[in-house]
Amino acid sequence: MADMVSAVLFDFSGTLFRLEEQDSWFAGMAVDEREVDGHVQAELMRRLTAPTGRSVTMTDEQYRAWANRDLAPHLHREAYLHVLRESGLADHHAESLYNRVIDPASWTAYPDTARVFKSLKAQGLRTAVVSNIAFDVRPAFTAIGAAEHVDEFVLSFEVGAVKPDPAIFTTALQRLGVPAQAALMVGDSEEADGGARDVGCQFALVDPLPTVQRPDGLITALQAVGIRA
Repeated sequence: MADMVSAVLFDFSGTLFRLEEQDSWFAGMAVDEREVDGHVQAELMRRLTAPTGRSVTMTDEQYRAWANRDLAPHLHREAYLHVLRESGLADHHAESLYNRVIDPASWTAYPDTARVFKSLKAQGLRTAVVSNIAFDVRPAFTAIGAAEHVDEFVLSFEVGAVKPDPAIFTTALQRLGVPAQAALMVGDSEEADGGARDVGCQFALVDPLPTVQRPDGLITALQAVGIRA
């Protein structure tokens, strides 16, 4: 199957990088006047990284911002600050935590991310990062020495389409200059990333585990379709 694949598209969050909190982020914070503990930290992080659904009460207008958050930075900010405030955080703590989310330096790369891009580049395979996101993730790749090995960044807020909308996948394919049948999409969401199947791509699902628990998930996913990395 490897000789059929000439390009690999990758999701960002939960696939190549993961937002992994540090206790220092929550220092002095309280939720409903109770100190933030490990359980509450985990729930806040889930609400900040869950790709679908709604985790707090929202008006129709607030839900529209949530549903469209990855199309525009101002909607992203509005939507996530609402989630954090509804979760019980004071305004200044919500702002502080939100600013962590949109800082590429806060994101931890999976152990095999840099290796995979370098390997695919060396083999002549084209690559793209296809992400539902409202901030520029390129600095995260620069930090691990992988930016030079990524051919295209196709980010929802820059292209005006959100997975699973076929438009974001076809944009990536057009930029890479490959037909859908020659492309593999790798991601952690059957719903969002799996939408690549609708335009004719192959799809490989990875588990968005903590980075220390998934040392070679990307390599394994590629090997399963005959691509060595």
